[in-house]
Amino acid sequence: MTSGASLQSQVIQRAWQDPSFKAKLLTNPKAAIQEALGVILPDHITIKAVEENSDEFYLVLPPNPSGVIKADVEPKAIWG
Repeated sequence: MTSGASLQSQVIQRAWQDPSFKAKLLTNPKAAIQEALGVILPDHITIKAVEENSDEFYLVLPPNPSGVIKADVEPKAIWG
């Protein structure tokens, strides 16, 4: 697991357990993460926290790594 994925997992777990952290995370994510976990994120990093509902699905597109994505990759999973 990458450090980014580990941080994301910690933040989600904390938000599920602590309603006040969750509220602050949704309004000021950088400050919430710094206060709760002691992680200081660089000024050039922007964080947007949103809460999914059970009937929503958010798809986050990462930056295009130009030339890394293979055109012949086909999806295998079917959403149920």
